[in-house]
Amino acid sequence: MIETAAEGQRAAGQGRVLAALALAQFICSFAGSNMNVMINDISRDLDTTVQGVQVAITVFLLVMAALMIPGGKLTDRYGRKRCFMTGLVVYAIGALLSAAAPGLGVLILGNSILEGIGTALLIPPVYILTTLLYPDVTSRARAFGVIMALGGVGAAAGPLIGGLITTGISWRAAFVFQALVIAVIVALSRHIEDPLPPDPTRSFDTTGAILSAAGLVLVVMGILAADNNVWLMVALLVLGVLVLWWFFRHVRAEEAAGKEPLLSLSLFRNRTSNLGLITQNVQWLMLLGSSFTVAAYLQVVRHYDAIQTGVVFTAATLGLLVSSLSAERLAERRPQRTLIMTGFVVSIAGVVVLIALVAAFSSAWAFVPGLLLIGLGMGVMLTPSVNVVQSSFPEDRQGEISGLSRSVSNLGSSFGTAIAGTILVSGLTKGAYAAAMTTLAVIGLAGLAAAFRLPRRRT
Repeated sequence: MIETAAEGQRAAGQGRVLAALALAQFICSFAGSNMNVMINDISRDLDTTVQGVQVAITVFLLVMAALMIPGGKLTDRYGRKRCFMTGLVVYAIGALLSAAAPGLGVLILGNSILEGIGTALLIPPVYILTTLLYPDVTSRARAFGVIMALGGVGAAAGPLIGGLITTGISWRAAFVFQALVIAVIVALSRHIEDPLPPDPTRSFDTTGAILSAAGLVLVVMGILAADNNVWLMVALLVLGVLVLWWFFRHVRAEEAAGKEPLLSLSLFRNRTSNLGLITQNVQWLMLLGSSFTVAAYLQVVRHYDAIQTGVVFTAATLGLLVSSLSAERLAERRPQRTLIMTGFVVSIAGVVVLIALVAAFSSAWAFVPGLLLIGLGMGVMLTPSVNVVQSSFPEDRQGEISGLSRSVSNLGSSFGTAIAGTILVSGLTKGAYAAAMTTLAVIGLAGLAAAFRLPRRRT
């Protein structure tokens, strides 16, 4: 009886920990998509433009991507739980500052910068702790299934929840909502125990962190500059590539000198992990790119309000929730390669359906089948892609690979919003909408090709 009670307490404690980790992924994904339905409200209230709001959304995603690798590395030095809790506090401060923003500049500081930094600190521990706490593939798939389900729902339901809050109260209340969710996560996080002790003697590659962040920022800003100045776009892209080349040269020199760089080049020698990272990048690129494109088109071209736009996205939310929560059962029955390929096929089909039906019909129902397919496809492949990457490395490398994995995923989100958004805001017509969605479908084919090259064995 005593053993049964003790087991019940352990299970309850582990459930609270998983709830905290999953809610953390939910709120960060929610932050990346909920502003899509506030485009008109924010631009009117802060006297800015659609492009101004797009910049705020993209910079948030970009800050996450640029700082995720350093954030993952810091977990080894200061501990997973400490970084997680620090990230939650920084995020909450950013959310409250955004809620009180008098102009676009303060909104970018609160939402794009502080929330982005907070996310970069708290997300790597989510994936490291999950990998360490769930050692076998099946239980890990179940845990990642819950985390990715809430993460996907946060991204897909962000427009609906944001729309309800914006219409019922105001867009500022959506940021207060984020701060309240953070408070709940902090309360649940009291039960987290770090499986590995921190190592204060671990060095931190500051030069590498600066170079990697600067290179990624320049590349994404180059994409954003495409609709304003082609030569500026080319200059920023070239400069970004050069800085990233400098970063890899620096890493190679650090390793040759026997020092610990920000990111070991040996991480890129694992073929399975490399392919998994590509699939992660493309998945989030498609999800956030299609979300921004559809939301902006509905509000600016068809003049839908925030709640009407959010309701349209319910189809994607339902599809993603259903397929994500089936992750454990699917992992037992099918190889992860098969699941990832299936997810891409279904998601690409959803994009094609969105293009065809929206061109043929003016009703809001024209968006439902395509968004449903995208949600189903994303839910099927998000969890196995993460599992493929995380499971490719031992415990002592989880800090590095988690930071790299989350950086690649968030970079995909940045690319999706930047690429699709740049094409869309250049015209804001049916033609621009179709061009943006077609671009996402073509990139999706690249993700499918990477998934096809994954090992055939059940991993």
